[in-house]
Amino acid sequence: MELVVFLITALVSVACAIAMILSKNAVHSALFLVLNFSAVAILYLLLHAPFLAMIQITVYAGAIMVLFLFVIMLLGAEQGEGNDPIRWQQPVAIVLGLLLLAEGGLVFFRSGNIIPTPGNGTAFPTDPGATGGIAELLFTKYLLPFEMTSILLLVALLGAVVLTIKSREKEGAS
Repeated sequence: MELVVFLITALVSVACAIAMILSKNAVHSALFLVLNFSAVAILYLLLHAPFLAMIQITVYAGAIMVLFLFVIMLLGAEQGEGNDPIRWQQPVAIVLGLLLLAEGGLVFFRSGNIIPTPGNGTAFPTDPGATGGIAELLFTKYLLPFEMTSILLLVALLGAVVLTIKSREKEGAS
């Protein structure tokens, strides 16, 4: 059963990545990326890494995508032509989203729940995929890359704002 869920999730992930690349609309691309992030979170659940799955949803599908959409809206990249030449994207996105939702429900609610809890008889993992192992690695060995990534994201956001302000000033001067 896990192999079937893995294959379907992998197919959804690859299809969303291809649709994201082929999409002409920046907002549609960002939404396909959210679906891709969600599929990756299901793959983490299949690997018995619930903490990574929740971080994938919270950080990437949540915070990072809000940042991406903010920059897209700030730059005005969502404005395109009136006609969308690729009309097949909407039904594909609906099918992929429903398939991903069904898979997530199947993984989460199946009888042999892969998320370890004290009541279901499974032992909490002590490997680096567990919360304590990840926290220890993140705040000791990988503290510098963690902080550098946060600074890089901040600089990217500030750069997008500065570029937008300069381009709007040039438009106003013309």
